[in-house]
Amino acid sequence: MILIRKAETSDAGRLLEIYAYYVNMMIAWYFATALAKQYESALPFLEQQRLDIWTHNKTVQKAAESYRIAPERKPYLKSLKKK
Repeated sequence: MILIRKAETSDAGRLLEIYAYYVNMMIAWYFATALAKQYESALPFLEQQRLDIWTHNKTVQKAAESYRIAPERKPYLKSLKKK
């Protein structure tokens, strides 16, 4: 049996939050890169809102900041941002 002190429990929760942030950031970068390389294949994930709000908006932000995405596509991508 493993006993967990209260302080360790809150530390574990904080660690989980940190990992979740980095996992979501990785997903956002993945889709931003996919938009740069295979725009037509990746776009439906944003249009159909398949990602959670934070990851969706971070994907839009990273894609809009990317030099690898054509400037004429960026206004449409920005219009997909969730409020």
